[in-house]
Amino acid sequence: MASSETTSLTESRKAASVAVKRKTRWQPLLRSVVFNSVLLLGAFLSAFPFYWMFVLSTQSTQQIFSWPPQFMPGGNLVANYENMFTIIPFWRNFANSAFVAITHTTLSLLFCSMGGYAFAMYRFPGRNWLFGLMLATMMIPWMAGIVPWFILISKWLHWINRYEALVFPGAASAFGIFWMRQYIQESIPHELLDAARIDGCHEFSIFFRIVAPLLMPAFAALGIMIFIGSWNGFLGPLLVMQEKTMYTLPVALSLLRQDPRRGFDAGVLMLGTALATLPMLIVFLMATRRFMAGLTIGAVKG
Repeated sequence: MASSETTSLTESRKAASVAVKRKTRWQPLLRSVVFNSVLLLGAFLSAFPFYWMFVLSTQSTQQIFSWPPQFMPGGNLVANYENMFTIIPFWRNFANSAFVAITHTTLSLLFCSMGGYAFAMYRFPGRNWLFGLMLATMMIPWMAGIVPWFILISKWLHWINRYEALVFPGAASAFGIFWMRQYIQESIPHELLDAARIDGCHEFSIFFRIVAPLLMPAFAALGIMIFIGSWNGFLGPLLVMQEKTMYTLPVALSLLRQDPRRGFDAGVLMLGTALATLPMLIVFLMATRRFMAGLTIGAVKG
């Protein structure tokens, strides 16, 4: 009697152990399936607006506002392309935006990295006070200084209808200097610079040959933000550019909404918007790995 009870108890324990093992084995797989499903759903929700925008750029206004909506590309792409060129010189505006964004981003990365390097690695009187004053300027909205900015550009510098008005102002931003200072403090040791000085490197050589190559993740992250901000800039180009051939893309695209000859053409507007979005997507995809590294620097110590 006792032996049968012992056998039964042993078998029940074995069955419970097998059930626990099966449950333990399936739990990681179930978590992985749920996690990947959520990621796929998020990726779909993020990518669908871009797909939808490119689909709408191939349709006419009637097709765009029809119900139910058409989720496949239409056959109006060439007509939209031709109509767009009757309203704006698109590729000239595209070149204006590319030149302004690339030049402004390049200068910003140079000046902000040099400023951040100075604040991070040099000890000079009033450094903390000057850095705090620079950060305080970030609390002043840009719109509050739009009138003095326009007076400076138009009356003093005479940069109306010139690229300089969009390239040089803001090339050394407080946020960019702060960003580079924080990255340099976290990732570049003072001992590395001291060793370079002992070897006879002067300060500019230390910065451009030693420090700058180590700043690639910070350059990528900050460069993407500056490039997108410059590419999407609207108010500044609207105020200083007075000819269609000098407009940047955001200003030129606003003309597609108010063509007096054709009226509102949604297909043309979506085509221009889709083409204007492509460079930002390309830049982000090219630098996305370094962008994430630049965002996470300093999050983990050691």
